[in-house]
Amino acid sequence: MHKIQDRITQVNIRIKNAASNAGRNPQAITLLAVSKRQPNALIQAAYDAGLRDFGENYLQEAVEKIAVLAMPEARWHFIGPIQSNKTRAIAEHFQWVHSVDRLKIAQRLSEQRPSALPPLQICLQVNIDNEDTKSGVGVAELETLALAVAELPHLQLRGLMTIPATQYTADNSPFVRLQTLFERLKKHPQLANMDTLSMGMSGDMEDAIAAGSTQVRIGTALFGERTH
Repeated sequence: MHKIQDRITQVNIRIKNAASNAGRNPQAITLLAVSKRQPNALIQAAYDAGLRDFGENYLQEAVEKIAVLAMPEARWHFIGPIQSNKTRAIAEHFQWVHSVDRLKIAQRLSEQRPSALPPLQICLQVNIDNEDTKSGVGVAELETLALAVAELPHLQLRGLMTIPATQYTADNSPFVRLQTLFERLKKHPQLANMDTLSMGMSGDMEDAIAAGSTQVRIGTALFGERTH
């Protein structure tokens, strides 16, 4: 499992270089390891090598991992699409949810968050390029949703997440557009404490960091291609 340490080092070098090029502090950028469909031994090795933030898309798989892995300091992030019948288990097992895109889901997460746990940390998924094939709240509806979610008692709205189109030009960067929306929302007193932009993956993390990303969601560059 020594290879995972090498991969973590290489990803951290990319983050550091991208941050330096953007005049940013690399310590302001969280490396979120996308561990979906990865074997438990590899995830445990990543944790033992120092990673603490892990992202999962598939609820049943994730709940099983959380139960069996010896990772008491791990922060588990749900980053996949959310169906109404999955909200209770997500509210009970995760610390973060990046993929909230409608008020009904946010309300259920708030209602079902166990009172003994801290507030669930929430990012709103924005369909920044208005793609039919992707989840996410539309840009026009984002402000209304953000203000409503910020009022829910057992959630803490931290910021925005996006999965952009695979092709884009530098003068129309989806990351820059999301960062602009983020700054606009923060002008509302209720939203002024938002601090998270979850954007950037293995292939585009440099562009995302240049635009202000605070969490990069990295799978392939850490774990290699999935075999299933």
